[in-house]
Amino acid sequence: MEYQQGQNREQLSLYATCLDDMIPQDNSVRLIDQFVNLLDLSQIGFQTIATQGRPPYDPADLLKLFIYGYMNQMRSSRRLEKETYRNIEVIWLIKNLKPDHNTIARFRKENPKAIRKVFRQSVAIARNFNLIGGTLIAGDSTKLRAQNSKKNNYNKKKI
Repeated sequence: MEYQQGQNREQLSLYATCLDDMIPQDNSVRLIDQFVNLLDLSQIGFQTIATQGRPPYDPADLLKLFIYGYMNQMRSSRRLEKETYRNIEVIWLIKNLKPDHNTIARFRKENPKAIRKVFRQSVAIARNFNLIGGTLIAGDSTKLRAQNSKKNNYNKKKI
């Protein structure tokens, strides 16, 4: 029986397509990219601290990475760093940048209010396009404990 053969790992090859062609037009990373590019990040409150030595990362790129991680249940800065090396969507989204986990964690730590404002704007846009409902559900912080043993179970016959 013949099996499908993979390529030789040691074979050098050139890709016939660019990175942009590898990401479908309806992929969610394109939406993240457009959403962040439309924001005025300095007005929202993102800080860029110019340091000596290597230039800092653009807050827009780090915000794109953070939103992507939030959408895909990746909150750890170490996990996000790992994705910048292996995930083609992330590589496309942040233009092949490789921030380390300290940079990602520092961005999150230094800009909590600005990140909150960005998420509020995204909720406002989703509500505007009727993607989410606007119902308010509130609790009064009452602790409820459920026990459904045979002696605590009531039905019409027992009552």
